[in-house]
Amino acid sequence: MTSWIEVGEGAEARRIAVLAREGAAPPVVWFGGFRSDMRATKAEALDAWAAARNQAFVRFDYSGHGESGGSFIDGTISRWLEEGLAVLRAYARRRPILVGSSMGAWIATLAALQLARECGDERPAGLVLIAPAIDFTERLMWDAFPADVRDTIVREGVYRRPSLYSEEPYPITAKLIEDGRGHLILGGPIQTGAPVHILQGMRDPDVPWEHAMHFVERLPGENVQLTLIKDGDHRLSRPEDLERLLRAVEAVLGRETDRVS
Repeated sequence: MTSWIEVGEGAEARRIAVLAREGAAPPVVWFGGFRSDMRATKAEALDAWAAARNQAFVRFDYSGHGESGGSFIDGTISRWLEEGLAVLRAYARRRPILVGSSMGAWIATLAALQLARECGDERPAGLVLIAPAIDFTERLMWDAFPADVRDTIVREGVYRRPSLYSEEPYPITAKLIEDGRGHLILGGPIQTGAPVHILQGMRDPDVPWEHAMHFVERLPGENVQLTLIKDGDHRLSRPEDLERLLRAVEAVLGRETDRVS
């Protein structure tokens, strides 16, 4: 059953939809991608896995996505990160395993960095990241846009970008680009304080595998694993991809179980 939390105040208030499955700790928390939702294929696969093993599992929709309130065009990395942190504090306070896809991988990493600063030993137990679109507003959007698209964003405040995954174009706003610049992390070391396992398709048209490699270079080496899938696309939602995802989560879970036993 969907539950709700309120995030923000006044004009910034929005109602965030959450699906929380009770079960054994540590909780696994899903961070979805840009224009995706908490009932998409990978999230459903994780929920079925969690149900079968009585594992706590939490998923939610960012504002402007799925069942949550708010408008997508108002979305920024700051807003979606605030919502993710609010869900973690409400439903998964102690050493969660964060699983993020595409944009969700960036937000999960930002959340892990924030919790590592705040929580000490209660920081996330690990991250499993699929096609991590770290710094995507700058590296994969603004830097890649031709001059006419940049001019449209500056002049009109929004560019409606055609999508491979929807008949409707995605609105890319100046506010999204400008806000993203306050959260860029690829310029230096990224100290999450947790093991990281990355799954990356080499036929991904949205997040090139070289981008994932650049991310790996910024992470502490001893607790990082990268799985390159030669024929994998961006979504990595085929049965064999879902199996890789579940095994990666189980590996992080096993490491945390060994730590506390």
